[in-house]
Amino acid sequence: MSAARRTGRPDRADRPVPPARRRSPHPVVRVALGTAGGVLLLLGVVLLVLPGPGLLLVLGGLVLLARAVPAVDRYVAPVRVRALQAAEASVATPWRVAGSVLAGLALIGVGVVWGTRSVTGLPFPGWSTGSGLILSGLILLGLLLWSHRRVRRAAARRF
Repeated sequence: MSAARRTGRPDRADRPVPPARRRSPHPVVRVALGTAGGVLLLLGVVLLVLPGPGLLLVLGGLVLLARAVPAVDRYVAPVRVRALQAAEASVATPWRVAGSVLAGLALIGVGVVWGTRSVTGLPFPGWSTGSGLILSGLILLGLLLWSHRRVRRAAARRF
């Protein structure tokens, strides 16, 4: 019989480790996590005003930064709540889903036009800009699919 069953308390392995007691990652790993988290955070902040999944990228950046810098951990929970609320709201109605799908497809189409230089006079023509737009559209569609599946699973659990 395990200690959890005898005492009614969870085993040590079942309890979450507080951030202050976690082992610090190797310095090289900390730099890699900090760099990746910072890039995701900055990209997310930019995508808050541009078309794209800004809040979810901010959350991803904060999660990576919290692994490298434990003091950042206190910002993760509020952003996670807001990001998941926004993800649920994005698939709340069929019109929102349709609009998001159209926006993602439009980003991909504009990225192809930008990359092939089909239209003259565009600023920064070429595949460097076009691939960014295509990637943003693909990320939008992927996160929309993820949000839709998450909301559908939550609704199935309620009933």
